[in-house]
Amino acid sequence: MFTVALIDSGLGLLPTSAWLRKLRPELDLLLMIDPDGAPWGPKPEPWMIERVVGTARAAVELGAQVVVLPCNTASVTALDHVRAALGPQIPVVGTVPAIKPAAAVCRSVAVWATAATTASRYQAELIEQFGNGADVVGVACHGLAEAIDRGDLNAIDAGIAAAVAATPDAVEGVVLGCTHYPLVAGAITAGLPEGVRLFDSAEAVAAQTLRRIDALALPIGTVTGTATGTVRVIASGRPAVLPSGAAAFEPGRILGAERAGEPAQ
Repeated sequence: MFTVALIDSGLGLLPTSAWLRKLRPELDLLLMIDPDGAPWGPKPEPWMIERVVGTARAAVELGAQVVVLPCNTASVTALDHVRAALGPQIPVVGTVPAIKPAAAVCRSVAVWATAATTASRYQAELIEQFGNGADVVGVACHGLAEAIDRGDLNAIDAGIAAAVAATPDAVEGVVLGCTHYPLVAGAITAGLPEGVRLFDSAEAVAAQTLRRIDALALPIGTVTGTATGTVRVIASGRPAVLPSGAAAFEPGRILGAERAGEPAQ
């Protein structure tokens, strides 16, 4: 079988992983999370690069043939370093906030992201390149990703409320620039004015991953088929299962997450 590794500090890898599971259920998925090092965003850049590159190398040692960084912060900071470390034989797919499709249909756009991504030159360049004449503003969502990882509903609600308050009233679209945020898209929509559209990149990243797999020109039958692949979890280098909080979200349940003592629905 064919193994795809997805790397994030926490539950942000769930949406892209779930899309891969739905689109190509025969793929083996290797979910590499880092509870010991989370959250990554506030960490110094050299620390994060070393952490992400080390995790990517470990994924390849465990059999990964493609590596995905379904994390905007990791992509901003370490994508080029991971590609250099793994070499051209291992495709590495990063995550780009969905600014281009949002700006194509909205006159005003807010990009919700972590503080690190919001302050990055990378995001500024994406806005400049893909803004398409729209009024695009960054909104730093302090602590929201961490609250999602903890399953702290009060903190999630507070984080969303703070981000809504920082979002211009006339905004027509919100780009979910952190891969954790689609897990609470319903709550975000409820907090925003009626008619504001949400955009995220999970499905597009999954589709790009499949294009990279198909481009490897593997023998017929290696990837395609009707079998269901495995889902393995590695947590800070240790074999594990998804945190029980992952079962609160549909992507977590698709990937087989279970609450403590409860089977996934």
